[in-house]
Amino acid sequence: MIASSSRVRRTYYVLTAGNMLAASLIWGINTIFLLDAGLTNLEAFAANAFYTAGMVIFEIPTGVVADTWGRRTSFLCGTLTLAIATALYVLLWQLHSPFAWWAIVSGLLGLGFTFFSGATEAWLVDALTATRFDGPLESVLSRGQVISGIALLIGSVGGGYLAQLTNLGVPYLVRTAILVIVFFLALLVMRDIGFTPQRSTGVISEMKQITRSSLDNGLRVPPIRATMLSAIFTGGVGLYVFYALQPYLLQLWGDPQAYGIAGLAAAIVAGAQIVGGLLAPRVRKLYRRRTSALLLLQVISTAMLVLIGLIPNFWVVIALVVISQLADTASLPIRHAYLNGMIPSEQRATILSFDNLMNSAGGIVVQPALGRAADVWNYAVSYLFAAGISACALPFLFRARQLAAPADTASATTDEDLDQPSK
Repeated sequence: MIASSSRVRRTYYVLTAGNMLAASLIWGINTIFLLDAGLTNLEAFAANAFYTAGMVIFEIPTGVVADTWGRRTSFLCGTLTLAIATALYVLLWQLHSPFAWWAIVSGLLGLGFTFFSGATEAWLVDALTATRFDGPLESVLSRGQVISGIALLIGSVGGGYLAQLTNLGVPYLVRTAILVIVFFLALLVMRDIGFTPQRSTGVISEMKQITRSSLDNGLRVPPIRATMLSAIFTGGVGLYVFYALQPYLLQLWGDPQAYGIAGLAAAIVAGAQIVGGLLAPRVRKLYRRRTSALLLLQVISTAMLVLIGLIPNFWVVIALVVISQLADTASLPIRHAYLNGMIPSEQRATILSFDNLMNSAGGIVVQPALGRAADVWNYAVSYLFAAGISACALPFLFRARQLAAPADTASATTDEDLDQPSK
């Protein structure tokens, strides 16, 4: 059994790295993979929207599963579901299946990721609390982000060149194999600690109780609500910006078969994630309030999207994307530490899942809408629309700052921070 905070952190880092390596193998080529299967831009981004819809539909149920049956159980379900769905993607690609099947399997991929979304972070925070970790939560989340970034860099570049040397389906098969390995690794080393699943009153009644409590301690808490609502605009835009960058860079480069260049899109995100993770604690120290840092980083990210739309030059776009991604990734540990400081342990996975739901909800509409804009006009124009949508998050972050929750100024994550919701 895990008995120390250092072992908790090592387990978190290893599982996070394995998951990110598996996931990132296809991220650099996914849009090209869908287009190669015969889908249009609208259909490709609509398939991504069904993936996002799957995350919206299943976020709360899988979060409740993590709070009733355990974070470990939820994690294991996620690895198996993603492995199966990824293998089905390859089958659809080989058969050039109609869009309806892509929509169904994309929704299944969304289900797989929802098993991870709230459960993994909830497992980490509860285990750190139980093992009396007294450092700032940002430090652990930032280091996890750096490790994820390294795995993302390896996976995205490797997946792009693997596809170029073989074919577009091979990275998906390798991803399936890695997910199976992660499943057995988690089965051996991951144990729920600092949290006891509550199943004594029956699954259905327990789910209802946890959902009600999660609403009371989550969306109905004003600063949490404002922060979550901002994610509706940033989440969908972030997904589109990432996936549209693959064909856009190929277009600017002038070679539609240069899949290694497409992998560069994910590599940029990976590098930014590494650097952003390192920058987050330093950015946090510059501001007394976490929300002040979040506001500044969101302004920078939005401004870069405007410039990407206005300057369609390969190397300029690369530079602007780097800055945009640095701002986005530096904000993540700060945002997560801020939210976790206001969430009680008993509903942590469900509330974090609800936050991911809000992050995904905007993508259901935003991704196909921006994909249609790319079809009608071009990718540059779609990035200008993306910037406008991204800017809509600013009033909500400003509102969160006005509410001045205790977690906004906390310098470290203590046991009391983690277990007390904001009043």
